[in-house]
Amino acid sequence: MSQRATLDRRQFGAGILGLSFAGLGSTAQAQSGPFNVFTHRVMQTVATGAQGGDITKDWAQKNGVTVQWTTFDTGPLQERLFREASLGETSVDVGFVINTQVVPRAATLFEPLDDYLKKDPVEDPADIFPGLMEGMKVGGKQLAIPFRHASSGLHYNEEILAEKGFSKPPATIEEMIEIAKACSYRRSDGTQVVGLCTPGVTYPNVIDLARAWDGEFITPGFKCVADQPPMLNAIRTLRELFQANAFPRSFATLSPEDVNVWMQQGRAAMSLQSMGRNRIYNDPQKSKFPGKIKTIAVPASKSLAGKYDAAPAKVEFWGMVIPKNAKRKDLAWSFIKAMTSKEATLKAALNGNGPVRASTYADQSFAGTVPYAAEELKVLKVARVPLPAFDEAARAGDFFKEEAEAAVLGMKTPEEAMASLVKRVQPLLPA
Repeated sequence: MSQRATLDRRQFGAGILGLSFAGLGSTAQAQSGPFNVFTHRVMQTVATGAQGGDITKDWAQKNGVTVQWTTFDTGPLQERLFREASLGETSVDVGFVINTQVVPRAATLFEPLDDYLKKDPVEDPADIFPGLMEGMKVGGKQLAIPFRHASSGLHYNEEILAEKGFSKPPATIEEMIEIAKACSYRRSDGTQVVGLCTPGVTYPNVIDLARAWDGEFITPGFKCVADQPPMLNAIRTLRELFQANAFPRSFATLSPEDVNVWMQQGRAAMSLQSMGRNRIYNDPQKSKFPGKIKTIAVPASKSLAGKYDAAPAKVEFWGMVIPKNAKRKDLAWSFIKAMTSKEATLKAALNGNGPVRASTYADQSFAGTVPYAAEELKVLKVARVPLPAFDEAARAGDFFKEEAEAAVLGMKTPEEAMASLVKRVQPLLPA
């Protein structure tokens, strides 16, 4: 072999070796760069809390990366995440979406996860509540894996109820209305109490009342039925409570955080909110009634006796997606697997998360520390999403808020408001 040929081979080999090391360096750099997660702050809180511990720690150490949480409120999160996923390339590795955002447009932006589930599945996928998995599909394709659910419940202050002669919580929605009226009074310490408090009359809040009569705002078949008896019953109830001073005069501007304070201070006897709020309401550092605010499933109407053990109240849930334009999809999938393992689900639940696995409710370390666990499981068996996902859901929600506020304030009758709502919303719905 000539000296020139030998030199050429050596140079070629050195070149290949150099390229190999360059490739490894690039991979290592990509792997060790911050792992970017776009989410709502609550997801960071329950994933890294003190009681259950940081469920991302072992995964991050194993993969040599740092998890970088970028948090937004729900609306801005969707806007920013969808915009990032629309670019030619994004540094976002995993994003969180709420069930109402899993719409046809999302199918063009996020990676279908079916192949990952087949070749490298999450731990015991059948253990994840089937309804939550189904709610994260578009066109039969799995776009997200559930991580957190928030199921509605009825919270009540047993001390306030006892002051008005009620020794137990309402068993029906009719009893709840009666108790709400009776528990609207001024306490001996001067605190003015309203019987029921919710963060406004947006559709996710009102649907819990309508579900007490098995009602809907929009059916799974995309028909607006807000003018039917169940939703009308809900709107009439809110109007009736408002007139009786049993519903806040400032309901239209109340935030979920405001409702937390009202319950902690004893300004409200009951609230319809996520069951997970129980921990906040009973916080000994902030609440005047630690241990005295109890949580049950939303009671159904007496007209539904025998059909439901509890009202099929709403369940909303968050899931993890991988943008189609993400650069580290395999790494992103391994993160999703780690976040949804049985151990991680239990630890996140101990941090205050709504667990998406049935096995978590059977674990005594969770059930023994969460006083409403049995009630929540009762709700999960019948709960439904507040409305089906579609591209114009946000506009439909705005219309609902406008019409519901007009009805509660007496600017329209409930019948007029809901008839108007149907006319405004139906054109927005998919055929």
